[in-house]
Amino acid sequence: MGLRVSRILHAGYIFESADTKIVFDPIFENPFSRNCYAFPKVSFDLNAIRALQLDAVFISHHHDDHCSLESLNLLSRETPIYLYCIHDEMFEIIRKLGFASVQPLFLNTPVQVGTFTITPRKALDPDVDSIFQIQADGLNVLNVVDSWMDPIALDDLKQLAPWDLVLWPFQTMLEVDVLSPSRASPASRELPPEWIEQIKSLNPRAIVPSSCQFIHEEWSWYNHALFPITYRQFEKEVRSALPTAEVIRMNPSASLVLELKSIRPTSPLSWVAPMGEQNVDYEFRLDKPPSTDEIARHFPALTDEQSQRVHHYCRNELLDKYRDLGPSQDPYFRRPRHWRLSLYDQNGDVVVYRYLLEHDNIVLQEVSNGAIDWQTDVPIAKLYAALELGESLTSMYVRINDRPLSPTVEAELAETDLLEDPLLRCLFSRDFASFQLAQLRNLVTAPKPKPSTAGEQVLLASNSSLPKSR
Repeated sequence: MGLRVSRILHAGYIFESADTKIVFDPIFENPFSRNCYAFPKVSFDLNAIRALQLDAVFISHHHDDHCSLESLNLLSRETPIYLYCIHDEMFEIIRKLGFASVQPLFLNTPVQVGTFTITPRKALDPDVDSIFQIQADGLNVLNVVDSWMDPIALDDLKQLAPWDLVLWPFQTMLEVDVLSPSRASPASRELPPEWIEQIKSLNPRAIVPSSCQFIHEEWSWYNHALFPITYRQFEKEVRSALPTAEVIRMNPSASLVLELKSIRPTSPLSWVAPMGEQNVDYEFRLDKPPSTDEIARHFPALTDEQSQRVHHYCRNELLDKYRDLGPSQDPYFRRPRHWRLSLYDQNGDVVVYRYLLEHDNIVLQEVSNGAIDWQTDVPIAKLYAALELGESLTSMYVRINDRPLSPTVEAELAETDLLEDPLLRCLFSRDFASFQLAQLRNLVTAPKPKPSTAGEQVLLASNSSLPKSR
């Protein structure tokens, strides 16, 4: 029979061998992570997903594009969940959905599920990620998910070469570059050289460019700014480095059968529905990005209560959080700095907050008392979403120091880490699992869905709710 491997979305796959079915990093949502739209477009038959009989779910890490409660909520509560995460809170959050078995994964410790042996392997950042070695039917598959390879783990894994199949995350995402596009270095359109060497050392029979390109709203400048590497470029470079390896593009729903001496396509997943042209590729280009006031006009107005929530945060909670975090480790913040936080509403109008940052203290200033040393611009709707809805940095449209400052400040900013931005630190430094907690609140309070009629398909993400193809 062989090992059947099918693509769901992003890093999501279902593996089937004999009578055993295992899902990895399942995402059954479009958009996922709130505002990441599948590219190419897909929808899901939710009733068919609810009917799946899975032997286990394996989750490589807690990020919201891999561990989503909206997706897990569709599955039987008897399905064992195995999660790699150093934070105990995430296991409790998933248990609150009602899953009977939520188990931690440990590096290099195999888990046996039916005909499968799953072994988590060390990623470059083991405090966050893991990768998976998957063994069944005498076959050896490496699922790198969307992490970078740990050099020590690679030394062990290359001893197992040639691998039968490697699922490799082919994109270098420019999520930091878009925070300050005027300061970003030119993006390379080629694979990092170390990737080619790593892939060569694994020497796979076949390799799948994994993870995914996604897009945002139809108007978003991010749709041409995040992903500089195309499927075409990945295939070109890998074929040059490994002429005998098969490079297999697997769009959502695509399936293959892996056997000891062959790899062949097979029927796609019936519950993942491709929408429109599937063999699309991301068009990366260097457009001039719109200003934050232009971007903010695309979002609806906040209610008075929501607006008050944001302003209370800026005047009170942010100050408490900054003090609680302690001083930034970036040398730039070792001396007092004047920070301007600008919030733009649906009309493009701005409310400005000015703060004095000094070591681990912060003071709100009603009147500016000096030149600006740091500036952060964000749509107020997105700041509210980050506070209450679990919005991630990927779609907040934050801009940091993207306008020129004084020559003295500019010289000092050259080596400064944008992620040390005071707003980002206060929003994301210690608030673990804000996305999943927001999901849990909604799932607990949401009315139960009505049973659908026989044969009815419930499709998530119709054509009208997705960005249009370009």
